[in-house]
Amino acid sequence: MSSSDGTPADDDLVFKALAAPARRRMLDALRPGELTTGELCAALPELDRTTALQHLRVLERAELVIGRRVGRERRLSLAPMPIKRIFDRWIGDYARAAVDLLDDLHR
Repeated sequence: MSSSDGTPADDDLVFKALAAPARRRMLDALRPGELTTGELCAALPELDRTTALQHLRVLERAELVIGRRVGRERRLSLAPMPIKRIFDRWIGDYARAAVDLLDDLHR
C-alpha cells in the first residue's frame, strides 16, 4: 500500500474508518501491541470473521493498521500517523486557542 501524503482524500479515508464503532474497538485492541488476525477477530466476538476482515480492510486502506506476514501468521499493528495528521490539522490549533483563552481568563 502506498504511503499517504496527507491529502483531503486520505483524511476522508481516516474519518470513514473511525466512523464505525467496531473499527474503533479494533484499534483499541491493537493499542497495547501487535495481534494476529485471528487474535484481533477473537477480540471482537460479536462480529463473524468475514465482517471483522471487511472492517480490517477499511482500517488498512486508511493506513491506520499495518499488516505483515510472519511465517503463516499475519501480524497487525496500529499505525498512529494518520490520527496524528488529523489531530494536527483539526484539533491542535483549536486546543492551543482554548489554552490561550483559559490563560487570558486566568490573568
